[in-house]
Amino acid sequence: MPKLAANLSMLFTEMPFPDRFDAAAKAGFKGVEFLFPYDFDAGSLRDRLDRNGLSVALHNLPSGDWGAGERGIACLEGRTGEFQDGVEKAIAYATALGCPKVNCLAGKLPEGADPEKAEDILVENLRFAAAEMKSAGIMLVAEAINTYDIPGFFLSGTDQTLSVLDRVGSDNLFYQYDIYHMQRMEGELANTMKKHLLRIGHIQLADNPGRHEPGTGEINYDFLLPYIDTLGYDGWIGCEYVPDRGFDWLKRFS
Repeated sequence: MPKLAANLSMLFTEMPFPDRFDAAAKAGFKGVEFLFPYDFDAGSLRDRLDRNGLSVALHNLPSGDWGAGERGIACLEGRTGEFQDGVEKAIAYATALGCPKVNCLAGKLPEGADPEKAEDILVENLRFAAAEMKSAGIMLVAEAINTYDIPGFFLSGTDQTLSVLDRVGSDNLFYQYDIYHMQRMEGELANTMKKHLLRIGHIQLADNPGRHEPGTGEINYDFLLPYIDTLGYDGWIGCEYVPDRGFDWLKRFS
């Protein structure tokens, strides 16, 4: 059965972030993921993990001014130094937390920006990050995100993302496949994961519409999650959804 990790940036948000580790364990999760750990002391977060017997599946690189609407800086002109500093910070946290994978959010293409130049910047930044993280024993993944939720996000489909990864040419860079985002952008979920399984480094889920838990929308997770098992994927699947009906759905996949 799938290894399901609670996304603590979207689940248990009624309580302070450190307390969400306890809540995830109580709900039955064995793994967690989150957007950013950087506002908290790595040692105190590691204590929460160890206390609850939890593993960290993934967190993101620093991604600019989130409160101001930035969703990554990897494709943005003039931000290379900031990006590289963020890589080193992410490595430090991932090492302290025992996190094996870090996700890079490409960012939104600014109005009037040249897409070809943005891709060139993204490729060079990913090449740097993949090499630095390989030296630290950490996998880098890059995610495609739907442009309904985040208009202008630079990577928004499987073929485009894999083309960028091809240009980077690193054996330490993989695709983060988000089922919810790709249902909105392209569908064909099962065949896409089967076709590109060897290039997928991490999977996330939510149902559509609403981005709630499996069983609340159109995606047939009763088929899809066991199917992912048959493909041989043995990594974590991050539950990155807005909770609506509690956690009883987990019992079907435990």
